[in-house]
Amino acid sequence: MDSNQLAELREQYIQNPPEGMTPELVRGMTDSDLLDMHFFMIEDDDLDDDEFEEGFYIF
Repeated sequence: MDSNQLAELREQYIQNPPEGMTPELVRGMTDSDLLDMHFFMIEDDDLDDDEFEEGFYIF
């Protein structure tokens, strides 16, 4: 991600911080921490439907 995209992402989370966080915490995060948080926030977005994706699953 370039610095403009990181700035936009940071601003997005400052305006609407995740539960348990404050805008000040988001503002003080390193770029790496911000990207990690973003990854985990969107990680399950494709799993919102009720259908399983093709692949190998262990239950």
